[in-house]
Amino acid sequence: MSRTLLEIPAQVDPPRKRWTRTEHEALYDSGVLDGQRWELVEGELIDQIGKGRPHVNSVVLLMRWAVQVFGFERVLPESPIDIAPEDNPINEPEPDLVVLKRDLSHFTRENPQPSDLELVIEVAASRLGFDLTTKALLYARAGIADYWVLDVAGRRMIVHREPRDGRYASVLVYGIEESVAPLAAPEAFFKIGDAFPQ
Repeated sequence: MSRTLLEIPAQVDPPRKRWTRTEHEALYDSGVLDGQRWELVEGELIDQIGKGRPHVNSVVLLMRWAVQVFGFERVLPESPIDIAPEDNPINEPEPDLVVLKRDLSHFTRENPQPSDLELVIEVAASRLGFDLTTKALLYARAGIADYWVLDVAGRRMIVHREPRDGRYASVLVYGIEESVAPLAAPEAFFKIGDAFPQ
């Protein structure tokens, strides 16, 4: 005789392997990843392949603006950065764009540190929640002062500032007709609509 299920058993996630930066680097060096791109966030390998055309287009348009404002030598696409020392062992995020305080010749062997960054930008076509929660917390704990998330589907920019106690105290949303300027270049306004092809 069948019965109605009244209680759902507590969910227990299966065990997962948490990766370190050392193990992540060893995977690349061994050739196991065979050209695949993986970002290390909170001990998990996040697939960087398969970014769709809207994502790519927006990154290119944002990069063009950032290069005009800060210069080619200070703008890095999809480049690993360091974050807070306590988070570094299991994290090596690769934001879609970073703007450096000094040109890239200063970073021949080591990742840029949080204090080296003027602006960090993520373009979210399919992982908006991840960029607004997990990555925002990582960047806030690192003290990154200016973190932007372009929401491709929502056609808006979400600007995080004032990192305090591991969170951003200021999170503002700018619509497609609005503009925002980076803290490091307050006269260099970026119109949100310019992140989307005409």
